[in-house]
This record gives sequence, C-alpha cells and structure tokens, in this order.
Amino acid sequence: MADPRHEPEVPDDARPVVPRLLRVAAELGWRLLVVGATLYLLGLALGYLSSVVVPVSIALLLAAMLAPAVTFLVRHRIPRGLAVVIVLIGGLAVLGGLLTFVVLTFVNGLPALRVQLTKSVDAVANWLTTGPLHLSAAQLRDSVNELVTTLTNSQTGFTAGALTTAATVGGVLAQALLVLFVLIFLLADGPGIWTFLLRAVPAGTRTRADVAGRRSLAALVSYVRATIAVATVDAVGIGIGMAVLGVPLAIPLSALVFLGAFVPIIGSVVVGTVAVLIALVSNGLVPALILLGVVLVVQQLESHLLQPILLGRAVRLHPLAVVLAIATGLLVGGIAGALLAVPLLAVLNSAIRSLRSEADEHVDPADVHASRPAESGPPEPGLDREPELRQGDPP
Repeated sequence: MADPRHEPEVPDDARPVVPRLLRVAAELGWRLLVVGATLYLLGLALGYLSSVVVPVSIALLLAAMLAPAVTFLVRHRIPRGLAVVIVLIGGLAVLGGLLTFVVLTFVNGLPALRVQLTKSVDAVANWLTTGPLHLSAAQLRDSVNELVTTLTNSQTGFTAGALTTAATVGGVLAQALLVLFVLIFLLADGPGIWTFLLRAVPAGTRTRADVAGRRSLAALVSYVRATIAVATVDAVGIGIGMAVLGVPLAIPLSALVFLGAFVPIIGSVVVGTVAVLIALVSNGLVPALILLGVVLVVQQLESHLLQPILLGRAVRLHPLAVVLAIATGLLVGGIAGALLAVPLLAVLNSAIRSLRSEADEHVDPADVHASRPAESGPPEPGLDREPELRQGDPP
C-alpha cells in the first residue's frame, strides 16, 4: 500500500483548470453560507424564546445598574441578602414615585395644552385661508370631514387593538415578575452563577473566558452608568430650556427625554424632535428654534464630554455601529431589540477584544473589577487617543 505522505507530485498540465481566485471565493462563499445559516437559526431560536430572553436581558441591565449599590452596602458590613432587599425596595420606590409624578403632571397639563393647541390650529387655519395657499373655507371643511370619517372608520380597528392590548397585560405582568425574579438571584448570587456557567468552558481556556466575561460585565456597568448620567443631563438641560421658554408639559417631556436617551442617538433625536414640535405648536416659531438650539447643545455636550469620560475603552463604539445595531435590533425585536442592541454590542466588543489581546493572557481574573470603567477593555496603548497624522498624510 502506498504511503499517502509520499504521493507523487501532479504535473501542472494535470491540475484542475480552476483559477485560484475562484477557489478562494468558493471557500469563502460556503463558509459565509454556514455562518449566515447559523445566525439565522440562532435568531429564530431567540425569537421563539423572546418571552424569556428579553426579561433576562432587562434583568442583566438592571443588575449592572444596581450591583454597585449592593456591593457598597456589603462593604459596610450589611448582609448581602438584606442589602439586596434594601436596594430593590429603594429602586422600586424611586421608579414608582417617578412614574406617578410624571403621569399626574401630564394629566394636569393636558387642559392647558388643549387650549394652546386649539389656538394653534385656528392660527394655522387662518394662515391657510389668508396666506399664499388661499384655500377656501369649504375646502378646509371638506378636509376636516374626511379626517373625521377616516377616524370613525378606524374605530373598529382601534377597539380591536385595545382588546388585544388588554389581553397581553397578563403576559406583560408575567414577564415583569420574571425580570424581578432573575434580578433578585443575579444580585444575591451573581458570582456563584458566573462560576457555574464557567464550568461549561474547557479547562484550558477557562481563565481567558473568565477574564473576557469580567471585561464584558465592566463594559455593561460602564454603559449603564454613562447612559443614566447622559439621560439625566439631557432631561435636566432640555427641561430647563422648556421651562424657561414656557413650553407646556415640560416635566413629562423631560421624563420622556430621560427614557429616550436609553436608545442612543435615535432616542435623543426622536424625543428632541417631539419637544421642538410641541414648542412650535404651543409657543411659536422663535421659541421652537431656541429649544432646537438647546437640544443640539445638550447633545453635543453629551457626545463630546460626558461619554468619553464615563465610558470605558472597549465601550466606545463608532456612531455608525450604534445606528446599525439599533436598526437591526428594531427590525428583529422591536422596541426591546432597539433598547438591548447597543449594550449587547458593547459586551461583545469588550469580550472579543479581551480574547484577542495578548495582554490578557496573563491577567488574573480577580484583578478585573467590574465597577471600574477602565476594566472594560485590555490595556491597549493608544486606544483612547485619536490617531496622530504624520507629515505628508492626508488630513
């Protein structure tokens, strides 16, 4: 039997007439097909299990936000179980009080907004009849009648939607309870859960996986902290601008700005646009332009000052990557997908950087602290600096 290690060399004229570029393209093609099919099946599985995946992901975000408070209480000799109870009760009290305050303020401000809206509609109707369009009163009346007819015909659809929403209240409550249940266990026994998960990793790479996981947790904590700080600055800055300009519902809109900041870039733009439109309808063109300037200044402050200071090295993502991640999350998972897309991208970015870094090969997992933004990425020189232009390089 011939030794396969000493096969005779095939002459050049007997080789397959397949260009090397085509062979490489074919190999890349089937590998990309395998990766695409894997991602597609993974997406189907996550979509099927969305009722579990979304609550667990939200619980992870909340745990990243509340874990430092639990750690602080434990360091001051408070039992961990009691610290978890204190933090959860305090967080629920703050959240419930904030929502109650926002709802009551919004309800109390609706009459003033309705009066101002009526005046604005009358002003618009007057401009349509006396302005350059010169519409007649009959044309305006016909347009209003068509709008009323459309809304009346859609009443059945609205009613069905309301019934569907009411039917899903039970599911929402069940998912909220699952979030609370998972959050309690993450805060009470997070290190134990992580140790259990590491047992599935081969022993030879367990240390690297541990370091990468801790880097990812640090990235998540840094992201949540920075997002809360940015959301607070946005809400306070834009809220003060609306209050000074006399825009109705300034406090509820400020709360909406706070919530919108948790969807980076897109959330701030959408909520800021809503605030400017309300100012335009209720206060006129000049106050709306002033408020637009306030919104732009606040957003520039957050993007050029707050985020570089508060975010760790591995959490700083290119705006294009953020927009694409949000668009993909919105397409796949709706609002929940848009909310979770950027944290997931930050976690994956930090983990991949850690696994690829030679500096993390000799790092002790115990030396990586999730509460420090600098721990979200391996020590890579120059990562925090903009690349310097050499002489002769294009700007």
